[in-house]
Amino acid sequence: MPAAEAFSRAVYDAVIVGGGHNGLVAAAYLARAGRSVLVLERLGNTGGAAVSTRPFAGVDARLSRYSYLVSLLPDKIVSDLGLRFAVRKRTVSSYTPVVREGRATGLLVGGDRTRESFAALTGSDREYESWEAFYARTRQVAERVFPTLTEPLPTREGLRERIGDETAWRMLFEEPIGAAVEEHFTDDLVRGVVLTDALIGTFADAHDPSLVQNRCFLYHVIGGGTGDWDVPVGGMGALTDALADAARAAGAEIVTGHEAIRIHTGTDTDGEPADVVFRTEEGEGTVAARKVLVNASPQALSALLGEEPPAPAEGAQLKVNMLLRRLPRLRDQAVDPRQAFAGTFHIAEGYGQLAAAYAEAAAGRLPEVPPSEIYCHSLTDPSILGPELVAQGYQTLTLFGLHTPARLFTEAPDATRDALLKATLAELDAHLEEPIADCLALDEAGRPCIEAKTPLDLEHDLRLPGGHIFHRDLAFPYGDGSTGRWGVETAYPNVLLCGAGAVRGGGVSGIPGHNAAMAALGG
Repeated sequence: MPAAEAFSRAVYDAVIVGGGHNGLVAAAYLARAGRSVLVLERLGNTGGAAVSTRPFAGVDARLSRYSYLVSLLPDKIVSDLGLRFAVRKRTVSSYTPVVREGRATGLLVGGDRTRESFAALTGSDREYESWEAFYARTRQVAERVFPTLTEPLPTREGLRERIGDETAWRMLFEEPIGAAVEEHFTDDLVRGVVLTDALIGTFADAHDPSLVQNRCFLYHVIGGGTGDWDVPVGGMGALTDALADAARAAGAEIVTGHEAIRIHTGTDTDGEPADVVFRTEEGEGTVAARKVLVNASPQALSALLGEEPPAPAEGAQLKVNMLLRRLPRLRDQAVDPRQAFAGTFHIAEGYGQLAAAYAEAAAGRLPEVPPSEIYCHSLTDPSILGPELVAQGYQTLTLFGLHTPARLFTEAPDATRDALLKATLAELDAHLEEPIADCLALDEAGRPCIEAKTPLDLEHDLRLPGGHIFHRDLAFPYGDGSTGRWGVETAYPNVLLCGAGAVRGGGVSGIPGHNAAMAALGG
């Protein structure tokens, strides 16, 4: 049994299960408030999915391995915790290549060529003007909704009143987002670019009556009150390193290699200490806590409490990391590759293509034309590469594939992953003057610098339920009478959920960690 002396005390004000970014946020807030805090992390490092690593042997490239960009992290958290962390704006929002009438062209959004690009693609200014009006409305929603994410949960009617725009409320909160996309835009490619924000990490059709796609869309357009997705300087690991430093500086204890396996809540009386049983290489041990904050999925929370788990979650994405010796040349020669890959590079994401890919996957088949999107971190922040690689023009590429639910990989996971990766790269190659394989760097053993992760891989590596990057389907950011004051409460007063599965969870935000800390402090 691990020695009790390994910890500074037998009873802590708060024990946090899981050292992902939300757990570290909660630890920092609680420790700064003078509470005694212990973080138990199963793995040998903190950070969870928000980590940087060198995935290619012998190559000095530190990639954000799972989570890539930052949008939902409030400046309030960075300021409150005094984090030494920064983000940079991307010079381009997105580029979407397409072949029309036998000619390679595309849509470039961002910078001073946006109107020109819309006109060249669609033949008029109509789609551009619709684009500007549509996103002016979502920005207004963002300005009013984003500040509420670190406040006690509003009611549905309270949030509706705060937004103050019935048209926006209807198109985002009441009708499937496909209706708004089709109402505002006529061009298939433009429609697809808009819809992608509703599908990143969510397996759904544009007209799904559950509105799960609307919830996903909302979280993709409200970040920071602007909807911008920014590049973390130094990679995603720079954020979690800063959070761990802040938590430790405030007095929190963080131990790795300690896996929580059970929580005994005792009575349901507020203030009654809970026991957290953990496992290490030496055996099992127990530590008591006045509050237990679980930075894990709702499924994991149920297992820790010995309760019936919620409905299974299912992820639906392919994640690919690449290191290139150079950026590939494009067939659309009107756009510089450094522009195209600086933003989000959409592949096979026309509106019709997205619908077809969803229908095929829902029927149990890999999409024949798999949609995906790419961005190049190193164009905005070369600090993740060693000086020699920067001097030689090396670049990173990160690809996120859509509409590939975990169920497709259960029978032959490795072969299915290989087939999907081949098909996905073929769709990218269709818009390049040279195959992406010719641009890949090699590791010290001469192997191409590329790795792919399916939902099953993410479940294995990170214990994401079904590989779901949000732990479960996102919820609208308001209370319904059963969600508690902060959206992190459980049936037990001394147990709180501070992972992505909390209300207002999902994405690299720190918001569930902040809200769980506020709940623990009686806010």
